[in-house]
Amino acid sequence: MNNTSTRRCIWIGILMLGPLGAIAHGDDWPHWRGPTRNGHTAESSGWEEGRWNGRRERWRAQVGEGGSSPIVVGDALFAIGWNSDMKQDVLVCLDAASGKQRWRQAYDARRYGRKATGDEGLYSGVTATPEYDPATGLLFTLGADGALNGWDTTRGGQRAWSLNLYDAFDPPQRPKVGRSGRRDYGFTSSPLVAGDWLVVEVGGDAGTLIAFDKRTGKTRWRSEATFPAGHTGGPVPISVAGLPCVAVQHFDGLLVARLDVGHEGETLATFPWRTDFANNIASVAVAGDRVLLTSSYNQSAVCCLKITRQGAQELWRAKHSSSICTPVVHGGHVYWCWRSLFCLDLQSGVRLWQHDGYGDAGSLIVTGDDRLILMSGKGKLTLAESAQRSATEAKILSSSQPLFRADAWPHVVLAGGRLYCKDRLGNLVCLE
Repeated sequence: MNNTSTRRCIWIGILMLGPLGAIAHGDDWPHWRGPTRNGHTAESSGWEEGRWNGRRERWRAQVGEGGSSPIVVGDALFAIGWNSDMKQDVLVCLDAASGKQRWRQAYDARRYGRKATGDEGLYSGVTATPEYDPATGLLFTLGADGALNGWDTTRGGQRAWSLNLYDAFDPPQRPKVGRSGRRDYGFTSSPLVAGDWLVVEVGGDAGTLIAFDKRTGKTRWRSEATFPAGHTGGPVPISVAGLPCVAVQHFDGLLVARLDVGHEGETLATFPWRTDFANNIASVAVAGDRVLLTSSYNQSAVCCLKITRQGAQELWRAKHSSSICTPVVHGGHVYWCWRSLFCLDLQSGVRLWQHDGYGDAGSLIVTGDDRLILMSGKGKLTLAESAQRSATEAKILSSSQPLFRADAWPHVVLAGGRLYCKDRLGNLVCLE
C-alpha cells in the first residue's frame, strides 16, 4: 500500500471513530476525562439505587506521587506515579474490584522534569493521565521528565516502545510571563490516540503537537504551530465542518490543528489566551463546534468560541472562571467546580446558579441520570442535581468529609458502579 493510500485509511478510520475517537466498554473509563473524553459517563450516579447512603470504602492503595488520574478498562485499573524510595515512575495494573496488584512496570525517573521550575511544593511526580487504545491493547504513559512509553496490556504490561521527548526534541524551558515569574512543570498532558497516531503536546520549535505511530513510537508528523506547551490535561478531539481536528490550550492560547489527509498538523484556528500564572491548567472543553477556555488570574473568565474552517470566533465571555477544573458541557449548560459549583447557559454565558464551599482542586462528572459528581479540595465528594433536574437553583443531594490530607488534583473516576479518588501524593481510594 502506498503512502497516500495509508494516510487515506488512517483518515477514514478517524472519521469512522467520530470526533471522540475509539471507545472501550460502556462502563470503562479509559481516557483522560472519561470514555468520551469530555467528563460524561453513561453510568448512573447511583442516587436512585441508594448507593450514596452508607457509601463505603472498598479498598485503598498507594500508587505513587502525581496528579495523574487512574483509568479503568474492564476489570483492570491502571495508575502511574513516582516512587520516592526507588526514584522511579511505576505503572501498576490493579484488579478494579479488589485493588490487588496484577502486574507492575517501572523505569528510573526524576521527581520533576529536568527543566522544571516553580511550585515544587504544589505538585510532584507524574501529572499526565494514561491513555488506553482498545484497538491494540496498548497503554500510553508520559512522565514529567518526558518519558513516553507504550505498554502492551495483553502481555503483562511489557514495554512495546519507548522514547524521551527531552532527548528527542529538546523543547526549551517555558518562558517567563507577567508578574509571576517562570513556571515549568515538565510534561503534563495526557497523550491522545487518533486513528493510528498518538498525538502528544510537546511544545517549542519541534512542534506544539507531535504525532507518533502508536505501534512503534516513530514520528509521523509535527504541527506547524510551535507554541510552548500549556500544561493542561491534554489535547481534545474536535470535528470542524467534517474535518477531524485536535484542540489544545498551549502557553499562548488555543490551537486547533487538522488531522485530515495531506494536512496533518496544519493550523486551522488559533485564539490568544495567555495567563499571568504562566499556566493554562484547565483543558479546553469541546461541544460540537464550540470550545470553552477558562483560567483565573489576569483572565478570570470563561470564554466560548465557535470554530469554523475560517478560524475561531468569540461568542461570549463571562467573568466566572476555573483555575483547575475543566468545564463539562451537558444539555445546553456548562458546569465546573473551582471554589464554587457553577452552572452557566451555553448559548449566552449567563450564570444560572452557583453553590459555594469548595476548594481549589476540583473535577466534575456528568452521569447518565443527569447528575453531577464533584471531587474538590482534599477529596470532598458531592452529588448534585444538574440543571436538567434543578434549573433555577443548586440542589445538593449528598456531601462528604474530605478523603485525604493532600490536594486531590487527579480527576475523579466513575466505572462499574465504583468511584475512584486519588490525591497528589498517590493515595488511591475505591468507594462503593
